[in-house]
Amino acid sequence: MLTNQKITVFLDKTASGTPVPGGGSVSALSAALGAGLTEMVANLTIGKKGYEAVEGEMTDIADTVRNLREKLVTEVDRDSNAYQDVLAAFKLPKNTQEEKAQRADAIQEAMKNAARVPLGVAYDALQVMDLAEKVIRSGNRNAASDGAVGTMMARTAVLGALFNVKINLASVKDQAFVEELMGEVKKIEKRVHEREAEILSYVDI
Repeated sequence: MLTNQKITVFLDKTASGTPVPGGGSVSALSAALGAGLTEMVANLTIGKKGYEAVEGEMTDIADTVRNLREKLVTEVDRDSNAYQDVLAAFKLPKNTQEEKAQRADAIQEAMKNAARVPLGVAYDALQVMDLAEKVIRSGNRNAASDGAVGTMMARTAVLGALFNVKINLASVKDQAFVEELMGEVKKIEKRVHEREAEILSYVDI
């Protein structure tokens, strides 16, 4: 598993000439890091003098974003595995018409899944941004910069994941599927830019 490796090993693998880990896995990792920073700000608020009124809220946020962080860590490998399935489909035999048809179907299904996985990451990363807003607005002011970095990491994750959705959809022939996912992509793209500007406006440093 990629996520069990040392950071330096992961970086070396990313920098190598192999297709995975690629932008999708890095986007999931970026989202997980954003979640971790958001969780940190919440935990730095819990039990601190002057923040008693928001302790319950921060506890809930810490729990929610921890679950998101753990899920996003699994998405790092899930994205790489999805693309490995694409590569495996292309290697299927194509000696007969039946084999060619089976190979074509396998490629299409693998490409669809390779688009679905980063779309899920984008939605999760957008949720991280919403939680980051709460810790920036109500959490420990001494950690506001950490909340801001968490927001930007999550925003990068959203946009990076959506690029991966789009590049994989370019190879999908099912137009109804493409239109459905592209509709979601456009909605998320619009929202993420609006949310980033709004959330960072609350960072008073």
